[in-house]
Amino acid sequence: MDIEKNIPKDEPAVLLSAIVERMKLKELIATYSDAGRNEYPPKVLLKICIYGYMRKIISTREIERACRENINFMYLLNGEAPPDHNTIHRFRSKHLASCQDAILKEMAEILQDMGELSFENSAVFIDGTKIESVGNRYQFVWKKSVQKHMEKLQQTIREKLPGLLKSVGLRFYIEGEVKSKHLQKFRKQLCAIMKQEKIEKVSGKGKRKSQHQRVLETLEDWIGRIKSYTAKVHICGSRSSYCKTDPEATFMRMKEDHMLNGQLKPGYNINTATVSEYVVGSYVSSDRTDTVTAIPFMEKLRSAYPVKRVVYDSGYESEENYRYFEENPGIELYVKPANYEQKKQRKYRTDISRRENMAYDRIQDTYTCAEGKILRKVGTKHTKSSTGFVSEKTIYECGECSGCPRKGECIRSRSATPLDQRNKRLEVAQYFAEQRRNMTEKISTDEGKLLRMNRSIQAEGVFAYIKTDLSFRRFMTHGKKRVGAEWTLLALAYNVLRMHHKSRNGRLGMHLYEMVTV
Repeated sequence: MDIEKNIPKDEPAVLLSAIVERMKLKELIATYSDAGRNEYPPKVLLKICIYGYMRKIISTREIERACRENINFMYLLNGEAPPDHNTIHRFRSKHLASCQDAILKEMAEILQDMGELSFENSAVFIDGTKIESVGNRYQFVWKKSVQKHMEKLQQTIREKLPGLLKSVGLRFYIEGEVKSKHLQKFRKQLCAIMKQEKIEKVSGKGKRKSQHQRVLETLEDWIGRIKSYTAKVHICGSRSSYCKTDPEATFMRMKEDHMLNGQLKPGYNINTATVSEYVVGSYVSSDRTDTVTAIPFMEKLRSAYPVKRVVYDSGYESEENYRYFEENPGIELYVKPANYEQKKQRKYRTDISRRENMAYDRIQDTYTCAEGKILRKVGTKHTKSSTGFVSEKTIYECGECSGCPRKGECIRSRSATPLDQRNKRLEVAQYFAEQRRNMTEKISTDEGKLLRMNRSIQAEGVFAYIKTDLSFRRFMTHGKKRVGAEWTLLALAYNVLRMHHKSRNGRLGMHLYEMVTV
C-alpha cells in the first residue's frame, strides 16, 4: 500500500517529518553505542514520539498500538516495523533525556534559518506553570515534621541511654547531639560483651530476652530512625517537602484541585521561554516560586541563544533578579512589578500606612506621613534569602506618633505592644524601590505595553494550548531529567503545530502581535 497517497499534504505529520529530516541530531546519535547496529533509527523514534504528543498519545503502549493501526504513524515509521513499547520508553527516558536541550535548540535554529524565529524582531517571553508529578499525592514527607520527630528522638535518647548503658556495664559521655556513629560504637562494644559472656540472642514464643539483647535492639532501632530522619532531611534540601514515590517532586498548590479543598500535590515548576511564538527553552525546577528560577534559567538561555530582550511577569520580580540584569547590561529586562495592578485601585492609593503614599525627600532621606510627621532613618537591616542573596533595608521611624488622631490607620502591623506605645516604622530596600519605580515607567511605554501583551499571548498561550488542547495535566515519568524529556517532546510538538497553524492562517514570518487600538 502506498501510504503517502493517503496522507494529505497539509497534514502536520508531513511538516513534522520534513523538519526532523533537516535535523542532524548529533547529540542524540552520540547517546547510542558504537558497537552493533541500532534496532531503530533515532530520527524515526523521535518522529513518532513527537507525533504521539501532538495527538494526545503519551503512553508508550498507546504509541506502540498507534504505530500498528494509525496511518500517520506508519508514514512516520518510513517502512520500519512498529517498535516495542520498551524501545520507545528507553528512547524517551534514556537517550532523549540526555540531550533534550540540544534537540530543542536544533529545532529553534532550523526555524531561525527559515525566518520563522528572530531574536532581533522579537523578545524572549518567559512564564512558568506547575504540573503534577506521577508520584502518589498522599506519599508526602514534610521537612518540619521530620525535624520535629528528630528532636523528640534526641530528647528520648538523652533521657534513656545513660540508664540502658549502665545496666549492661557501659559508660555514657557525649556532648551535644547524639549521632548514629555514637550509637554504632556502643552497639559494637555491647556485641563484644555478649560474645565474651556467651549471651545468645533469642526470639519466638516462650523465649525470654536478656537485658543485653533488649538494649541492643533499642540501639539498633534508634540508629535506624536517626539514619531515616537524616536521609529525609537531606532529600528535602532547601525544599519544605518531597514525595516518597518521586523524591524530586515538591508538594505545591495547583490550579487543578479535584477535591476543591486547596490540597497540595507533588509537582514540578516548569519555566518556558518563547520567541516568535515558538518554544526555544525550558527549565524544570522543584522550587515552588518563580523568583529563584529566573537566574539559572537565564544563564541557560544566554549560553544557547543571543538574548537581547527578556520579558517576565510579576512572579519573577525580586531585588536579586534586578541586580543580576544590572550586572549583565547586554540584556534588556521587562518585568511587571508585583504591586503594579494594586496601585491602580483606589483602596491602595488612599492607604496612608503604605510607604508609596508618603512623600520622600531624597536630600534629607526622610518620609513624611499624611499628618505631616517626619520619619527619619534610625538604622539598617540585612536579610538573607534562601539562595544566599543579602538585601539591605533602611529603617525609618517617626518620633511624633503620640496623640496622632490617625495612628490606627497608619500603624497596621500586628504586635504584642499596645498601639499607644508604638511608633510608625518603615523598612525600605532603597535599591529595590528605585528599580521598581524605573520598571513601572519602562513597561508603561508603547514598547513595554506591546511586549507585555505579547508575553501574555505567546508565553501563557503555550501552557493554555498544552493543558487544554493537548489535555496534558500530569507527567508520566519520575525525576527532573525524565520530566524534562517529556516537556521537551511537548515543546517540539507545540512548535510543529504552531508552524502548521501559522501557515494555514497566513501568519508565517510574523514575530509579534500588533496592538489593537479601539
